[in-house]
Amino acid sequence: MTTQEIANRLVELCKKGEFETAQKELFAKDAVSIEPYATPEFEKDTKGLDKIFEKGQKFMSMTEEMHGIELSAPLIAGSSFAVVLKMDMTMKGQDRMNMEELCVYEVKDGKIISEQFYM
Repeated sequence: MTTQEIANRLVELCKKGEFETAQKELFAKDAVSIEPYATPEFEKDTKGLDKIFEKGQKFMSMTEEMHGIELSAPLIAGSSFAVVLKMDMTMKGQDRMNMEELCVYEVKDGKIISEQFYM
């Protein structure tokens, strides 16, 4: 798959909330996920697809309700692409909130090898 095809597929799946399906289908086994900073809940860097799955499951377990998900069209530059992700959600024990982040992905050999989030 080309970078454009991977980006389009990622957006398609994530708009439906199918994050784990996107990871299984599009990510390399040794992919890296990078947060803006470490928190008590999540490390700054998560390495390996199994650990990325665990991170996603933990995030979803902390989520009371997902009210809506929006993703921008991907912006492609060579083997990288970026999308804006907006989530209208309620985390357990918190008020409803809107989260917005820039998600930047790097592709190599037809798979996503890294994702990095900026808020």
